[in-house]
Amino acid sequence: MSAIRRADVSWSGDLATGSGTVSASSSGAFTSLPVSWAARTEAPQGMTSPEELIAAAHASCFAMAFSAGLGRAGTPPERLTVSAEVTFDKLDAGWRVVSSALTVRGVVPGISEADFVAAAEAAKDGCPVSQALTGNVALSVDAALES
Repeated sequence: MSAIRRADVSWSGDLATGSGTVSASSSGAFTSLPVSWAARTEAPQGMTSPEELIAAAHASCFAMAFSAGLGRAGTPPERLTVSAEVTFDKLDAGWRVVSSALTVRGVVPGISEADFVAAAEAAKDGCPVSQALTGNVALSVDAALES
């Protein structure tokens, strides 16, 4: 069974001075979030960007994949705290998403630091959003257990 999700954008004006809104139409989880070119390349000033939305997608996908892997290994997490920093940079070929750096801290009883790090690497490689980005975006994960 396929899962299809939809987002809609309304945009007015040119790239440099225009702006728009983005809504999660499938879920209704957010509506009319403001977006602009300046929010992508300068200070966000209360607006979101495609890169921030990619970061949200990557962090949440990774958290799910990591939790699943830990559970399959018999060490389900009590808590995982995940962030993703997506870098948008101007290269010779133009503006590109160049990296997504995941950071995860976890409380996972019964697992060693080395096994936690290995499981994080596996989740980074296996999460569907990572797979969509692989080959186009540098991916990394910094994983550590909390004391």
